[in-house]
Amino acid sequence: MDIKTLAQQAKDAAITLAALDGSVKDKALDAIAEALLAHKDTVFAANQEDLARSEKEGLAAPLMKRLKFDDKKLNTVVAGIRDLCAMDDPVNVTQRATELDNGLNLYRVSCPIGVIGVIFESRPDALVQISSLCLKSGNAVLLKGGSEAKKTNRALYNLIKEASEAAGAPAGWIQLLETRQDVAEMLGLDEYIDLIIPRGSNSFVRHIMDNSNMPVMGHADGICHVYVDENADVDMAVEIAVDAKTQYVAVCNALETLLVHEGIAKDYLPRMQEAMEAKGVELVGCDRTRSIIDIPAAAEADWDTEYLSLKLSVKVVDDLDDAIDHINRHGSGHTDAIVTPDEEAARRFLSLVDAANVFWNCSTRFSDGYVFGLGAEVGIATGKLHARGPVGMEGLLIYKYKLLGSGQTIYPYAAGEKRYTHQKIDGDCPV
Repeated sequence: MDIKTLAQQAKDAAITLAALDGSVKDKALDAIAEALLAHKDTVFAANQEDLARSEKEGLAAPLMKRLKFDDKKLNTVVAGIRDLCAMDDPVNVTQRATELDNGLNLYRVSCPIGVIGVIFESRPDALVQISSLCLKSGNAVLLKGGSEAKKTNRALYNLIKEASEAAGAPAGWIQLLETRQDVAEMLGLDEYIDLIIPRGSNSFVRHIMDNSNMPVMGHADGICHVYVDENADVDMAVEIAVDAKTQYVAVCNALETLLVHEGIAKDYLPRMQEAMEAKGVELVGCDRTRSIIDIPAAAEADWDTEYLSLKLSVKVVDDLDDAIDHINRHGSGHTDAIVTPDEEAARRFLSLVDAANVFWNCSTRFSDGYVFGLGAEVGIATGKLHARGPVGMEGLLIYKYKLLGSGQTIYPYAAGEKRYTHQKIDGDCPV
């Protein structure tokens, strides 16, 4: 079936899905969770085929790790679906209510965006997270995963589609695209698709933006920083940096550049080096770093690189402002953290660092929609549209205004015969 037809089906389904009762959506989500558990062997078999093929093709180790879909990842996505079921329906929630005049009440209520196209990397679990979030928020979705995971994605898609539609979701609400040509064609379908969410490199996101007429919510590089301030607790700073770098290297919220205040560098860097190298991390550093610990030199390009591997660039900075300046010049706007006991320094860092997520005394790995209680995520938006940071259900919703009258016309107000009251009122929109 051609992509235009798939997009048209999704558009038709989105209209029905937007008005679907929350209990029906929850029933469909529960059916998806049960289907995934009941047919996990089918999914795992498909994943083994993808893994074997990708290994022969020489897929990089971090991507192989992302590609693997096992019991642990299955249980995680199922837990995420259960969490979504427990949440209130986010659609048709009154956000603001205003009396314009007696008997003329205006309500701003949440509603789905419509049809969302998501292009994501070789992570099959992302397909489950994205589709379940779209279903709960009332959006139809077109999914294009990495070609490395094509068999796993197809198996997951078939289970999700069959289970959700049997439970009451409208046919066509979820569609799977499988080739680069599909993506190229999708970018021209602004008549049917309301939002594109590309997950990948900055160059890839820019390509999507330059070749599409529809809004793009970019999930780009994760060049994340930890800055160790002058008076930081050394043990805490080492533990946070090691966790941010090594707990899971192949993710966008992993640490890529470590910045260290010159006043603590001599105490901190040797301890950090020992701990990192014990985990197999390759360190590269600036000249000031290398005057304290024996590591290879960092190239200028290292400050702009998302490694997604056991490699870390280290730089000694003059002070807090120098660290902030470095992050704002070289960061990707994803997640940056400061380790310090100084509340004023933390306040300055969190205020001035231009990123979607800014943390104080904790690992960058906490930057995640599921962790934030958002019901997983479709991605982490590093731009400045209506959603920023982990994009959960709220990021997949917009709003509409509902004006409820009792026969009013505009003429008396335009002629000055009547005046608006513009009073806030309590209560939800009744329709």
